[in-house]
Amino acid sequence: MPVDDWGLRPLLLAVETDPRRLGRTETELARSFAGTYRVRGEASVIDARRQLEGAARRGERVALILVDDRIGAEERDELLNLARTAHPEARRGLLVDWGAWADQDVARTILRGTAVGDLHSYVLRPWTEGDELFHRTIAEIVQDWSRADPRNKREVVVVADPHSGRAFEVSNLLQRNRVPYAFRDRSSPQGQRVLEAAAPEREGEVVVWMPAIGGPTLVDPSDTEVLRAWGIPTEIDGPKRDFDLLVIGAGPSGLAAAVYGASEGLSTLVVEREAIGGQAGTSSLIRNYLGFSRGLSGAELAQRGYQQAWVFGAHFVLTREVESLERVGDAFRATVSGQGAVTARAVILACGVAYRRLGVPSVEAFTGKGVYYGASVSAAHALAGLAAAVAGGGNSAGQAVLQLARYCTAVHLVVRGARLEETMSAYLIEAIAGEPVISVHLASDVTAATGDGRLEGLTLTDRGTGATRDIEVDGFFVMIGAEPHTDWLPAEVRRDERGFVLTGTEAAHDLSDLNLHPHETSVPGLFAVGDVRAGSVKRVASAVGEGSVVVSEVHVHLSTPHG
Repeated sequence: MPVDDWGLRPLLLAVETDPRRLGRTETELARSFAGTYRVRGEASVIDARRQLEGAARRGERVALILVDDRIGAEERDELLNLARTAHPEARRGLLVDWGAWADQDVARTILRGTAVGDLHSYVLRPWTEGDELFHRTIAEIVQDWSRADPRNKREVVVVADPHSGRAFEVSNLLQRNRVPYAFRDRSSPQGQRVLEAAAPEREGEVVVWMPAIGGPTLVDPSDTEVLRAWGIPTEIDGPKRDFDLLVIGAGPSGLAAAVYGASEGLSTLVVEREAIGGQAGTSSLIRNYLGFSRGLSGAELAQRGYQQAWVFGAHFVLTREVESLERVGDAFRATVSGQGAVTARAVILACGVAYRRLGVPSVEAFTGKGVYYGASVSAAHALAGLAAAVAGGGNSAGQAVLQLARYCTAVHLVVRGARLEETMSAYLIEAIAGEPVISVHLASDVTAATGDGRLEGLTLTDRGTGATRDIEVDGFFVMIGAEPHTDWLPAEVRRDERGFVLTGTEAAHDLSDLNLHPHETSVPGLFAVGDVRAGSVKRVASAVGEGSVVVSEVHVHLSTPHG
């Protein structure tokens, strides 16, 4: 019988083969966490398995399992796999020695484990009594677990039928805006307890209860109503309608522009049509962002950027979009949906792109857990010795499979078209043909994905015959194109054939325009950064860099006489 979900203390389990090291790790865990968590140390994999299996049988929660990196690879992988399948919410960390950063074998173990989802991070062993770095690291990990485990009490609770599409949309909205929430099935005992406490005034498909801020209860709310109730701005606050800088989009580049603009004295307004973070906000874990060796979620990075910009005085309006933009004298007038017009002396376009989705539910379920939109060199490296697949027939897909072939034992290229020659350059086709590990599947669609907690296989369907085949893969990169949302811009804003905004010398109409700033568009005072800019590097770090650099160009523009 499962125990009460909010009763017993969650388990922190350390597995180390050296009794002295195990004793120190267990003692340090107990020092800071024994009041809230059940701390347990095991010196053998067999005993650790018994602990995990017993907890699963009793319905007990496991928050964290720390595994000695010196345990044999086969035993360690089996133990981590058990933890992943029996306790999918549990965080899994590899215990390594101080100085392990000099050991390439340890680095490869961490990289491969995180790539396939067996590991979340690594943890440096406590080396002294009261090791504060160890305590802080564990605190960050268990806080992350606490936010993710659906059985924990949460600041916001969504109650609905599990198959409700609107409930999924609300949950996604909360997740992307880093609002801690839990979903409860309306028919479950937990769901009924929440409804009793929330006391909604009427029946509805979706009930949203916010006990952490006094318990407002929303029935079938709009996105705007949900965010407004939590305190996230959805309207222009106060009578102020004139700004120095308008930033359109709150992805990494827009947030960086808001931080630097506001911190340098520019009155700044940021308008975002969906959620803080843009495409990056949907990433479950960004592992290659400088300074975050254990990675951080896109939502967390975005929320930190938002809070930073807010402290400096930037104004935000979410769930709104800029419907039109026109030049009026030396300034711009923008019409914001539901809010009317605002003016700004300079405008930064940071509205990003929308990556085309496959639209296959079972594939989408593994986004961030083996399924990735776009390609990453670091991800290719992380999949060393494993199998991967790429969907797409363009040059970017061709370059991706060649990169993956450097590390993977098998690479599958899945192409909708019947011939690569129609969409891919000849040199790439020849290079692909020369790689024995690459298999090309023409006239094929990915129609299903399978796995237990992470991606393990794909189903391919022949577009002509309908025949299916299953392939085993550990990573799947979807590269079927991205589309900028730039149709609403004035005609004088120059774009390339795909709609991406031209900047700098590429945006110049004639030789007299060659003094345009690198991120300035064909319209003086209108700048473009991040994915929406033609020729940009589609990486979070480069987007942040562009967003910070462009503010210096804005200052030069504002200080230069015009007319």
